[in-house]
Amino acid sequence: MSTSLLSGRAAQGSADGPTGPTRPARRPTGLLWLALRQSRSAIRVTAALLVLATVVLLAIHFVVQDRAGVMEQRGCLDSSFWGERQCWPLIQRIDLAARVFTDLVQPAVFALPVVLGMFLGGPLLAQEYERGTIRLVLAQSVAPRRWLAARLAVAGLVVLPAVGVLSLLTTWVWWTDVIHGPAGFDPPFQTSTYPALGLAPFAWSLFGLALGVLVGELARRTVTAVLVSGVLMVFASVVMRLVRPYLWPVVDAVVPYDESMGGFMQPTNAWLVERGIVLPDGTRAPDGYCVASYECDEAVGAWGHYHPVSHFVPIQLVETGILVVLAVIALAVVFRRIARASG
Repeated sequence: MSTSLLSGRAAQGSADGPTGPTRPARRPTGLLWLALRQSRSAIRVTAALLVLATVVLLAIHFVVQDRAGVMEQRGCLDSSFWGERQCWPLIQRIDLAARVFTDLVQPAVFALPVVLGMFLGGPLLAQEYERGTIRLVLAQSVAPRRWLAARLAVAGLVVLPAVGVLSLLTTWVWWTDVIHGPAGFDPPFQTSTYPALGLAPFAWSLFGLALGVLVGELARRTVTAVLVSGVLMVFASVVMRLVRPYLWPVVDAVVPYDESMGGFMQPTNAWLVERGIVLPDGTRAPDGYCVASYECDEAVGAWGHYHPVSHFVPIQLVETGILVVLAVIALAVVFRRIARASG
């Protein structure tokens, strides 16, 4: 890796013949060419996975919509008829498509940011340190910050838009064919559902990429960077899961106590954060008080804290803001360390 390779001067010099400059080559040169070449594997894998995911999601959509149309023609949309011979095969086909979405697609999208942090972010700098090529980068006339910015720009501009498209497709199929499908039930706040919808895949992928780059810069060993990035991403997702209920104010509701319903029941598709009973003196006892004290006969009401479906977008916006800030901080640390190393 020479100065001319990074600056693109060699390409310009070879294009000048004895009669003067000729038409420049129609391909990226300099830093852009180098960054594209170093990221070519990630570009190919990203394109292949995006095409595969698009085919699967479109297949789920068309299967559900086709079977739903047949169900409407046969009068099978009413669940009371699902056990009849002409309706049951249609329900089974829709249920299979929905299970492919909830059991395969959602977990895959959920795990995608972890995979990006481990196998794209982690090795990005760790390999350079491990192979010793970082010393060549630091010795060039091109500033290391520019080189790092080009590497991150290519990786980000290839992977993150693809994740955005995948998130849009996943959210569209969930909204159209699962939650509003003939036989779908998949509340948006479930553990594997929430991270696969809306802004969550994009925000977590950005954070995973930045975190992996930081870990790779600190660890400077590829295998170590991959493993540590994965552990930290899992840890971060667990912490965010614990913090998420408090990112937006919950709805506080009290209803008359109904022993047959088992206490407070949240609205459809809402996220129940906490619940309990109200005693005659107005005291609120937590969930499980009845089992411990056997005094539920005295309950006059049931209380609950929950997030309705309308809180889904605000919670994701707050979470996205937190992840973007953390990603910026991680990248700022990386750029600062690279600049110090070059100095």
